[in-house]
Amino acid sequence: MIRFFLLFLALLGGLLVFELTPPAQQWVVVPWTSLLTRISAALMQAFDPDVVAHGKVLMDATSGMGVSVEAGCNGIEACIILLSAVLAYPAPWRMKFVGLICGMVAIQAVNVLRVISLFYLSIWNHSIFEFAHLYLWQALIMIDVLIVWLVWIRLVARRDAGHRPLPPPMAQGSA
Repeated sequence: MIRFFLLFLALLGGLLVFELTPPAQQWVVVPWTSLLTRISAALMQAFDPDVVAHGKVLMDATSGMGVSVEAGCNGIEACIILLSAVLAYPAPWRMKFVGLICGMVAIQAVNVLRVISLFYLSIWNHSIFEFAHLYLWQALIMIDVLIVWLVWIRLVARRDAGHRPLPPPMAQGSA
């Protein structure tokens, strides 16, 4: 348990520092954030054709209202937390890979819902937007990470239980 915790903290710290470096910003953070806004806009255009994405900005083309997806709102930090937890946990590499892919998809799916809801809240009611942005969605994203990780751990444990040799049968003797 201590090994997991120390490895988790080391990975988390290292990855969060790496995320702040210019190469990571240029090659990962900025492109990912732009992709996130484009995905959100594409989904929203199915029922709201006035929504457009420009880089990290999601806006209503007619009113000019919108939101800018900044660091901490692009889901990268949430994925870094999951990545650190999965890599630190003692599990086979194949299980880690599957857990990371599925987990990051789940986190980003919730994050797309977050961006879309915050976009409409920013237009509808700024004080509710502020609460949802600063408190509600922050908590929900972290709960999502925790749930994804706990589900993954359960699957790893179930797999491990299925691969353990059965204990030898108890000898039947006279009592």
